[in-house]
Amino acid sequence: MSEREESRAEPLPDELQRRLGELGEYLVWRIGTNEAEDVLIVRVGLASNTPRFNELPTLRNVGERKIEELVKEGRVRVEWVE
Repeated sequence: MSEREESRAEPLPDELQRRLGELGEYLVWRIGTNEAEDVLIVRVGLASNTPRFNELPTLRNVGERKIEELVKEGRVRVEWVE
């Protein structure tokens, strides 16, 4: 999202901001790529499922420029970790 688009976004209602903040306290995530695909992988799960992240294939670290490139190209996959 460009700076111009961000400035036009309406602020979230206070109650929604509070609830999203509370939910965020219970989530963990990992962002990276794997060796087989040139896709940005975003893994998200509840903090109680953190050990499960270690059972999944390792993700390689990726820099901001590569993240931006993959997002612009639509090569993003979100995985919910249970």
